[in-house]
Amino acid sequence: MRAIIFVGLAIVGLAMACSREPGDIAPDGVEPAGVRSPVVTISADQAVSPVPVWAVPAVPVTDANADEMKARAAAALKAGHLFASGDDADAAAIISPDADADGPGQGEGQGQGQGTSGTEADAAIPIYLALRAYAPDDATVRAGFAKALRALLAQGDTALEAIDGDPLSLRSAHEVGAVVRVIAPDDDVAVAYLDRLERVDQSQQANRLGEVELNTGRLGEAGNGGAIALFRQALELRPGDVRASQGLAAAESALIRRAERAALDDDYAGADRWLAHAQAVLPRTDAVDYARTRLAMQRGSRIGELRDRGIRALSGTDGVNQARRHFEVLLRIAPVGDPAAAELRQRIDLAVHYGLFRPRQVFTDALTGGGRGPQLVVVPHGAFGMGAPSGEVGATDAERPMRNIRFERGFAMSRTEVSVGEFRRFMVATGHRARSVRRGYSTAYDERSGNLVRRGGVDWSSDYAGRPAADQLPVVHVSAKDAAAYAEWLSAQTSQRYRLPSEAEFEYALRAGTQTRFPWGGGSPPPRSGNFTGALDASPSGRKWQNAFAGYGDGAWGPAPVGSYRANPYGLHDLAGNVSEWVADCWHDGYRRAPGDASAWVNPGCRVRVLRGGSWSSSPAQTRSAWRLGSGADNTNARTGFRVVREI
Repeated sequence: MRAIIFVGLAIVGLAMACSREPGDIAPDGVEPAGVRSPVVTISADQAVSPVPVWAVPAVPVTDANADEMKARAAAALKAGHLFASGDDADAAAIISPDADADGPGQGEGQGQGQGTSGTEADAAIPIYLALRAYAPDDATVRAGFAKALRALLAQGDTALEAIDGDPLSLRSAHEVGAVVRVIAPDDDVAVAYLDRLERVDQSQQANRLGEVELNTGRLGEAGNGGAIALFRQALELRPGDVRASQGLAAAESALIRRAERAALDDDYAGADRWLAHAQAVLPRTDAVDYARTRLAMQRGSRIGELRDRGIRALSGTDGVNQARRHFEVLLRIAPVGDPAAAELRQRIDLAVHYGLFRPRQVFTDALTGGGRGPQLVVVPHGAFGMGAPSGEVGATDAERPMRNIRFERGFAMSRTEVSVGEFRRFMVATGHRARSVRRGYSTAYDERSGNLVRRGGVDWSSDYAGRPAADQLPVVHVSAKDAAAYAEWLSAQTSQRYRLPSEAEFEYALRAGTQTRFPWGGGSPPPRSGNFTGALDASPSGRKWQNAFAGYGDGAWGPAPVGSYRANPYGLHDLAGNVSEWVADCWHDGYRRAPGDASAWVNPGCRVRVLRGGSWSSSPAQTRSAWRLGSGADNTNARTGFRVVREI
């Protein structure tokens, strides 16, 4: 008789109960606290010892005791005492056929079985076997034996059905099988029972092997053997097998746990694959859907965490590189088109090109002495062709050769020219003596002659005609050195780097994405686009410009208050008109050997600086985007002011 060993299944620490917080991966591969993998315990005390071949006991039947033995067999059958086993609960007291409700009967049969545990010789099947041998044609004996066989098979089936709740009942089923093989080897019903018993044996063997595979981590999720295939084999052999179902649940939990471990490593693609394998194990359970929902929430939280960490990193040391590292992880786990990834990518791009600012953003810096500095606009990064192309009307060699300039990083430029009021704050705070003050004169407009003439007592606080200037007007009568001093004061007041723009920065901001002769294209300017020499303009005494834009009038003669006209596409006012402006570059006769980047071309101690941008009295040719002029660094006049750049 083949030995049958049954092993019990205990599942602890199912992965369905696991969760994690970001960053809780334990060192050296140790599971985080409170998280355990499925384990199947094989318990030695659940083993079933081998069931020996059943030996038919000797039961003597004679003419003298035949009737008595029939009665004893019937009584044993009625009591369910079919055969005896040394460790089987099937043994029952033998009730004598002569016993009655009032007490024990009389005679040999009564004294032998009353109230005692039956032996095999007292059991129904051994007695019927002996009676069949004694009287093979006795119909009563044949009927009793058949009834005993049916009862025995029913007892075996009951034991088989009980093994899900009581694994050791399999031994009882095997003990029945041992008897059946001896007493009815050819009976169809008995053979069917033995077949069922064999299938249960095979099922339990598959369960045992499946548990071994499960404990060693060989799940077989890819369909190449392993625990899952063995548990399914057990269920095919015995549909509804609880042990096999528990094994599949443990395999499902193990796969869910693998998904969770993958998620802990930010491998959500791997987690999805493990969950797909788990879904195929027990398609009708909710465990995988629950895990998928939980991991999706965890994934979303992790994506948001990485986005926030990346954004926070941008304001720190080596912020862009730190943010990029967070972004690389985020890209690995985020779905395609995830808005958090797009946001962090944009913020990194902005930080690369603009620091903590955004293109076209308007802002001011606080001054330590009180108040705020000039309004600044963030100029977008990009590239342009600097200078005049061959054949441009009015161009000179000083504007050539054209060269390509790229701005990898944006910069902030004051939205308008520096006003009289803004410059006054600097003068009061520092006591700076402007060049026109020290010299005692400047060049101002003379209405009687229509020319610019030297006039005493004119300085930075005067307007274009030498009268006291309103605070909203652009400051004029300032030298390049006065403008640089103002920028240095702003730097000290704000702890940011302010300076005069380079030629490249000025022309790039003036063109604002155009490569045409004028910032607006060609011909006369659009209405309200700036303070230029228009044919429709007139001086206080009725003078007209001899060389002006036809059909254009801006309503001003002399500088207009800052910001009076429309801003260009970058949000900047009056770069092409109102007043010409000092830039940081020294004058050179052309761009040969100029810096390859947008930095100012400066020679130490240079005495001639560059003016850019047309003014209220400039001819159309001097209003072109590429126009430039050299002027002594100490010169002051009614047409020249400045604006500043702040690095970001």
